[in-house]
Amino acid sequence: MDLTKHITTIPDYPKPGIMFRDVTSLMHNDAAFGVCIERMSEGCLNKNISKIVGIEARGFIFGAALAKHMGKGFVPIRKKGKLPRAVFSATYDLEYGTDTLELHQDALDPGDKVIVVDDLIATGGTAKAAGQLLERLGVDIVSFLFVIDLPDLGGAENLRTLGFPVSSLISFPGH
Repeated sequence: MDLTKHITTIPDYPKPGIMFRDVTSLMHNDAAFGVCIERMSEGCLNKNISKIVGIEARGFIFGAALAKHMGKGFVPIRKKGKLPRAVFSATYDLEYGTDTLELHQDALDPGDKVIVVDDLIATGGTAKAAGQLLERLGVDIVSFLFVIDLPDLGGAENLRTLGFPVSSLISFPGH
């Protein structure tokens, strides 16, 4: 199945010149969503994964489905102020400001092997912040796994430069 056919592209959203890749249209289709999760799991086989980590918000959807499919626990990385226990925080740059991600300090154990899941990698700022949080816990990031990569924005390559393995199911040119 060609998953790219299940991604809706919205031109000039949220601003002129951007081709927004809407992954929710893939989730609307039961068969396409199932194939997506199956393909994601294939990249995780034989890697002795402890947990699946998902980045807010759409990373929760794909990450939780992948965790269930693989029989693993799921750990959320959330936006600031959403987690109730002691957290580690990492702030990262956005186009017009900054944002902060948080992770429970007791969410993982040192040496846990994790796959970090999100729907899309663009510039990589959010994923880099997630990686910094996980490194503070002493876990082994086996891979960052994305449904969509926008390679022209350099995020996946930026993560690889930092030493993180990266994979994606779909790649689209442009912004």
